[in-house]
Order: sequence, then structure tokens, then C-alpha cells
Amino acid sequence: MANQQKTAALEGAAERASRRRRTEVMQLILRALCIGSSIVSLSLMITAKQNKSVRIFGGIHYPVHAKWSFSQSFIFLVGVSVAVAAYSLLQLLIGLSRFFRSSSLISSRNHAWLIFAGDQAFAYALMSAGSAASGVTSLNHTGIKLTPLPNFCKPLQKFCDHVAISIVFNFINCFLLATLAIHHVIWLSQH
Repeated sequence: MANQQKTAALEGAAERASRRRRTEVMQLILRALCIGSSIVSLSLMITAKQNKSVRIFGGIHYPVHAKWSFSQSFIFLVGVSVAVAAYSLLQLLIGLSRFFRSSSLISSRNHAWLIFAGDQAFAYALMSAGSAASGVTSLNHTGIKLTPLPNFCKPLQKFCDHVAISIVFNFINCFLLATLAIHHVIWLSQH
């Protein structure tokens, strides 16, 4: 009877360790996806530029030049993307180091709270940057009604596409960080 209890206890401990490792692998994958999403968002935004000539008033050609650095909202998005990529890379390196040493990715409750707070802060910063950039992009697509300010995205389609896809990856990154924060909440509730 005692041997059966010991065997059952060992099997339970092995199952918990296996579940913990799978969760840690998922966290490392999410962290790597954060880095990738930040890099894609960043690279699309910093390559967003285009020159074109548009016709106004029936025949006058007017040169139009668009570049991401002309908008403070886009600069903010780039800055936040760089910060998130650096933060995620640091967390990934620390996590991989702990994972390969077969220790827990989260060493204590304080460590879990710190990572949770960092993930939340960066997710909110991404949401703020993405929202600001979305407003500028929406204005570029629609122009300003009641004034002669045109739809800039008709002649500058390449620029607008780069910016729009960059913003989409920004929001994907926000979702990934929120998912990581939920993982840490679950860890905190169990420990």
C-alpha cells in the first residue's frame, strides 16, 4: 500500500513537472513571437516612405512626399516597438538561460509580479502607440471632409500599406504581451 502511494505521488510530481515545462515552453515561444512582431512592425514602419506627383486643379502637378518620420505618432510607435523588442529579448534570454539549467522561469512571487508589471506596461504602451498611429492613418485614408485636404492614400498607396501593416503587427504584439501577463497571473494564483 505504501509503495502504491509513493508511486502515485511520484507520477503526480512528474505530471506537474511536465505541465510546468510545457507552460514554460509556451511562454518562451510567446516571448520570441513578441520579438518577431516588434521587428516586423518596426521594419515596416521605418521603410514607409514614398514620393509621387499628383494632379490638382485639373492639370497642375504637385509633388507629394510621405515618410514615417514626418508624424510624431509614427515616431512614438517606432520608439515603443524598439523598447518592446529590447525588453522581450532580455526576458527571452533570461528565460532560455533558466530553462536550459532546468530551473523555473519564474524564481519567486516578486519576480512574477515584476514580469507581470513589465508586460502590462509595455502592452499599454503598444496600445497607446498603435491607437495614435491609427488615428493618423485614418486621417490619411479619408482626408478631412469640409476642407480641400485630400485622401493621401490614393497617390501614396505603398506608404499607407506599410504603415497599416506595421500597426496591425503592433496590435498583435500587444495581444501577445497581454497573453504573457495572463500566464503570470495564473502562475501567481497557483503559487
